[in-house]
Amino acid sequence: MSLHRRSPRALTEALEPLQAAWGPETLLAEVQRVWPSAVGEAIAAEAMPQAARGGVLTIACSASVWAHELDLMGPAIIARLNDILTLGQVVRLRCITAP
Repeated sequence: MSLHRRSPRALTEALEPLQAAWGPETLLAEVQRVWPSAVGEAIAAEAMPQAARGGVLTIACSASVWAHELDLMGPAIIARLNDILTLGQVVRLRCITAP
């Protein structure tokens, strides 16, 4: 039995546990960690949580079309996020277009 792997392991696999342990314990940090699993990879590629204050989550979108779409999907996204989150609750999404 060889002690070496045949192919290298992805760096993200090794860093994920460290990121969770060393990351700040804020609502925004937790939302950013779970965002791709809550909304899916397609939306996560076009929109990213940017700020959280008083339960209002600001989402920076790549285009105004994405901001409008996320506004329409807001209640479903909030429900999915709140099912996952442990550090707080999201009460509203504020979707903006970021350059």
